[in-house]
Amino acid sequence: MTTIVTRSGKGSALSFAEVDGNFTNLNTDKIEGITSSVDSELALWSSTTGKVLKRATITGLVKATSGVASAATAGTDYLAPPSGTAILKANSGGALANATAGTDYVAPGTATTFSAAQTFNSGNLKLAGSSSGAATLNAPAAAGTNTYTLPPDATTLGYRNVPAVGAKTSSYTLQTADVGKYVEVGSGGSITIPDATFSAGDVVSIFNNTTGAVTCTCSITTAYIAGTDTDKATVSLATRGIATVLFNSGTVCVITGNVS
Repeated sequence: MTTIVTRSGKGSALSFAEVDGNFTNLNTDKIEGITSSVDSELALWSSTTGKVLKRATITGLVKATSGVASAATAGTDYLAPPSGTAILKANSGGALANATAGTDYVAPGTATTFSAAQTFNSGNLKLAGSSSGAATLNAPAAAGTNTYTLPPDATTLGYRNVPAVGAKTSSYTLQTADVGKYVEVGSGGSITIPDATFSAGDVVSIFNNTTGAVTCTCSITTAYIAGTDTDKATVSLATRGIATVLFNSGTVCVITGNVS
């Protein structure tokens, strides 16, 4: 701290020597700046005299240790980001790395399989596809009771109508994609019920949209008309008639409706 003799402190006028001493003390304890600088540049104390400012030459992130500024070291003082534009993750060593789609996060637009229990707290969870698809609830591999709890009110499961497969105007063999739908038979069309294709509980409907009866060939091992005990090789579906084929297994079916 600079020592200054003042008139009020002395109680009388200062001598020439005292005035000179004041200026000498101010000059001795003055802070000396630098001769040139850059706008917004940092200024640091020089350790030479403790009264001189010097230009900062630090590049990068700055850290302070006991008030002394220095350049921070990547990997020691902070996590250095990797190159690229990917989502970042922290590895087991605490370093940052590029995350991998499908391993570290779910890539948008890809199918996702959850191996652990998941809870979705949403009042509007929507499963949708651009044109087609299915949401399947698979029972866990472990034995036990499998319970699926669904909202009891205002909930629609399955189709809200019977989807159409489309009109068939030539010989057409039923396929598993037709399950839960109806196949329209147009002019010149006929139907074949294949063997060892469907599973127990599968149902397919057939609509004869022609002016005459159409033939349904039963290639399946055993085909019954509902209410009868005779295996049918073919059945006749009446004009504008509807038949529903219920599969009891891959080799047995029962046909109901306007058939004979």
